[in-house]
Amino acid sequence: MRRSILVAIIAVVIVASGALIIVYGFNLLSADYNLDIDPLKDEQNLFSTARVALSNTGKLPLTNVVINYGGQSTESVESISPGQKLLLSPPGNVPLDFVTVTTNEGLNLTKMYRTPIKLPGMMGS
Repeated sequence: MRRSILVAIIAVVIVASGALIIVYGFNLLSADYNLDIDPLKDEQNLFSTARVALSNTGKLPLTNVVINYGGQSTESVESISPGQKLLLSPPGNVPLDFVTVTTNEGLNLTKMYRTPIKLPGMMGS
């Protein structure tokens, strides 16, 4: 009887420890400053649309975020909080080749625009 209670207690401690490691371990492994950029351009037959998604995946806020859409076309965002996601629209007069984003925290990221897969029967395919 005592042995089965002891085994049950040990099993509960192991499961609880594993859950805590999973929940808090990912937070400890994430960087203080990190930014995910997802530039998308969707070219249709008659028009094209574009957007740039910025997500602060770090643990601390990012400040003075400058988005360069290409050439002389830039946009500034004062701050992006941890977990916050912004959707931005580039101006119509940029080539939509790549986006460069810099921050006061030293991040300098460049990413090319991606295009969605065109499926038969879908608009623009």
